Amino acid sequence: MTTTATSPRQPVYAQAVEGFGTVTFTPVDPAADSALIHGWVTEERARFWGMAGADRALVQEIYEDVDRRTTHHAFLARRDGIPVALFQTYDCAEDRVGECYEVQPGDTGVHLLVGPVQGAAEPGFSSRLIAAFLAFVLADGTTRRIVAEPDARNDKALARLERTGFTLGPEVELPEIDLPEVYLPAKRARLAFLSAPESR
Repeated sequence: MTTTATSPRQPVYAQAVEGFGTVTFTPVDPAADSALIHGWVTEERARFWGMAGADRALVQEIYEDVDRRTTHHAFLARRDGIPVALFQTYDCAEDRVGECYEVQPGDTGVHLLVGPVQGAAEPGFSSRLIAAFLAFVLADGTTRRIVAEPDARNDKALARLERTGFTLGPEVELPEIDLPEVYLPAKRARLAFLSAPESR
């Protein structure tokens, strides 16, 4: 039996979803959560996350870098206390995606990795989880538009975004980042946009 460290971090947002459960978002604790995240990001199903060859130490290092930033944030989403997804938000003006399109005030970028399904597939699981994600992002009152940039080859993610109400934008080349604290290879991505209700 494998044991992991227990994070002292507390949820920053909770939403009770009727017929689904309570979804909470807790900031990632790089040391306590690295084993769980490593297990998720190195699965074949997560190949578009771009961390397939990473070991646990590298995963922890990457999320330590995110944790130090004020413009980028990573959260573990839990459903009734059970981890179900990794969710990241960022200021588009302070991210490489900002070099690929005209950033507008109030643009918040998002990344989402749904964890492995436990047991039989549950109809509507992803859609209800994504609805909670969007409510969380918009709860800050400053986000006017949500921006996603999945891998351009990830047809499943693009279709899910469209079903959620996102408008697909152009394909772009996210530039390589090669810094002492973080390395990201160049990536062909497809932009997608969702305006906040009052902005539509």
